Amino acid sequence: MTAQSLLDELLTALTLTKIAPDTYQAPSFDFVGARVFGGQVLAQAMMAGALTLDVDKPCHSLHGYFLRGGDIRYPVIYQVRRLRDGKSLSARQIVTVQNVPDGEGVISEQVIFSMIASFSPMEGGLDYQETMPAYPSPYLLKGEQELKAQYLNKIPQALQARFMKKRHVEIRPISPRDPINPAPMRPRQANWLRIEGLHQQPVAIHQALLAFASDYYLVSTGLMSHGLTYASRGLQVASIDHSMHFHRPFDISDWLLYDMWSDTTSHAKGLNHGQFWQDGKLVATTQQEGLMRLRDG
Repeated sequence: MTAQSLLDELLTALTLTKIAPDTYQAPSFDFVGARVFGGQVLAQAMMAGALTLDVDKPCHSLHGYFLRGGDIRYPVIYQVRRLRDGKSLSARQIVTVQNVPDGEGVISEQVIFSMIASFSPMEGGLDYQETMPAYPSPYLLKGEQELKAQYLNKIPQALQARFMKKRHVEIRPISPRDPINPAPMRPRQANWLRIEGLHQQPVAIHQALLAFASDYYLVSTGLMSHGLTYASRGLQVASIDHSMHFHRPFDISDWLLYDMWSDTTSHAKGLNHGQFWQDGKLVATTQQEGLMRLRDG
């Protein structure tokens, strides 16, 4: 796919259709495989909540739980409940469902995700942040596709096309690790990322796309200290919850630094944190707990 077709598909995913009062439907796409990508659900749920606002406000925080894996063969439905509309803050609960047939063709509603999002205008006031971490410029780094090509001969031929599938987000890892046989290391990693070609888009689109991108790499941070990757035999990995706070304006068509770390793994779970920086400003933070279960020892 070309860069333009990837962008068109991404924007199509964020184009929701109203099917009932405060209820919206969105298509599913193969972003990471047969299961609905968590970033897709995060982004679409944010858009659904924003569409119910009487006054346009950016999102300042969201907290969501992934309850069941979604199926890309079926559209996703977002049911929004208006919890509160104050003078500045507006709160929305978004329940995400799919209508899935069983083996006998009986349709059942399955809840796959639930989120509460809060929206508020950016109004200035007290302002403080830490200093942006110092990392090499993205223009000095190799992109994902070039890095993956170096390991293609280690991938079974039947899986090579999937392995080399281009993402909808341009990502340049700062310290790439071996995706097949990684060494245990300190659980900290950072990427530069962007989505070029957006032109003029509402703030809601930029925020939804950042939420989409935030689900790449984050859960794998907790695997680093154990020398594991998604390809490790017997490993089950899934996102359990995801939260984000948006602090300052940003432009996702320009480079953002995504700095990630994990401070603990225990009881088959890992807690991962991330910060997004642009032009020296901390623009968003995120946190995610992921399932990390080793089967058969």
